[in-house]
Amino acid sequence: MNGRGGQRFLDRQDAGRTLAAQLAAYRLRDDVLVLGLPRGGVPVAREVALALHAPLDVFVVRKLGTPGHRELAMGAIASGGVRVLNDEVINALRLRPAAIEAVAAEEAQELMRRESVYREGRPLMDPSGRIVIVVDDGLATGSTMKAAVQALRALRPQRVVVAVPVSPRDTCRELAAIADEVVCAVIPESFSAVGEWYDNFEQTTDEEVKRTLQQT
Repeated sequence: MNGRGGQRFLDRQDAGRTLAAQLAAYRLRDDVLVLGLPRGGVPVAREVALALHAPLDVFVVRKLGTPGHRELAMGAIASGGVRVLNDEVINALRLRPAAIEAVAAEEAQELMRRESVYREGRPLMDPSGRIVIVVDDGLATGSTMKAAVQALRALRPQRVVVAVPVSPRDTCRELAAIADEVVCAVIPESFSAVGEWYDNFEQTTDEEVKRTLQQT
């Protein structure tokens, strides 16, 4: 884990170029795959992929929130047909299989919608045996990134590297416990929201994600 405090980014492209400089060790390797988390992580990931001369894909992940407490994840589903469940949470809350399936079905609909829009029928690039650099535009609690790392493990990559432009220190530490490497370009001493570290933090649209993937 690395990083420094104080720097702001012009936009997601600027953040991606800054982040790429800290990932230079992975440049020109034929076993690297860059995955962007939609929506905002994709334009950041594109700059990283271009700088490293690595392929880019999108990794759609949906947390499975517990009924009545949607922020508490009981698992996740993701691109590539991946599904992981947190047995500790499920057992502690005594969740019935029917309740789990209901949440999974709801999230699967949104995942399929996004996959259809972004991929246009293309399959996920195979992460198996590769160094996977998974990118977002910043972390707050890191819950979606944690779900992504857990889901990626099921696809048997050689190594999972979490890379983000900005994150609070505690979140970086938590991710370091489940990822092989965490690169946080900026770790502010005081953090309240990702958007505060960008001059332009307009919402990334589905169409922008689709266009970015087509251009790479």
